[in-house]
Amino acid sequence: MLSRLKEQFREFFDQENTNTFFAPGRVNLIGEHIDYNGGLVMPCAITYGTTLLTAPNKNGTFRFRSTNFSETLDIEVNKSYQKTGSSWFNYPLGVIHNFLKDGKELQGLDMLFYGNLPIGAGLSSSASIEIVTAFAFNELFNAGLSKLDLVILSKIVENEFIGVNSGIMDQFAVTFGEKEKTLKLNCETLDYQAVDCNLGDHLLAIINTNKPRKLAESKYNERVLECQTALKALQTELTINNLCDINSETFEKHKHLIEDSTIRNRAKHVVE
Repeated sequence: MLSRLKEQFREFFDQENTNTFFAPGRVNLIGEHIDYNGGLVMPCAITYGTTLLTAPNKNGTFRFRSTNFSETLDIEVNKSYQKTGSSWFNYPLGVIHNFLKDGKELQGLDMLFYGNLPIGAGLSSSASIEIVTAFAFNELFNAGLSKLDLVILSKIVENEFIGVNSGIMDQFAVTFGEKEKTLKLNCETLDYQAVDCNLGDHLLAIINTNKPRKLAESKYNERVLECQTALKALQTELTINNLCDINSETFEKHKHLIEDSTIRNRAKHVVE
């Protein structure tokens, strides 16, 4: 596969690629809608992911190509960028925008992305693209950022550049995942523990239902807002920062503060 990608890189850019990077996708074993509510989640990285081939160019542009999508982008190196439409290249472009916003010096680069994650299947293909781009730019331009820095930067891209109010789990799992390990992650403190997950004769099956799932176009932001509304209602009597700060008993005593039944059910799911 890599030799074929190198050949495609030559076809796209008329030069050899000089560096190759990879970031995995992830599955979450437990803790849905918990990461943006400050609780514990247990994701793990998977062997599917995003490969990025790069080479510097001398024409002062960032050139984006993908074997998965027909859309391309050639854009001059500038001081900042903004999201345009819903094309895939907004994810790496958002990463570049944040590197520039942090004062990093960047130069023209040719980039070929290849992913074997099913798009929109809930395996964090967007976080995988963000992290592989962030890692590549950190290495290529000696930006000096830590792995946690790259996670936080990529979350900012997702929230502010792409417009999805997600938590930090996806980027964290993609960056810190280990072979035959799952991560017990506190999304409030970012403390984590790598937990043995050698399944022996068993397999973790990832089943593609072919139901597309695009966070930027889904009910995801609505769910976040509902949880924020529930939290504000509970905070009229409770001193808490997140829905995950309380247990089921405390929730039962104070759930009357949440007037809307749908929003009350959202909070109940998170707390339990």
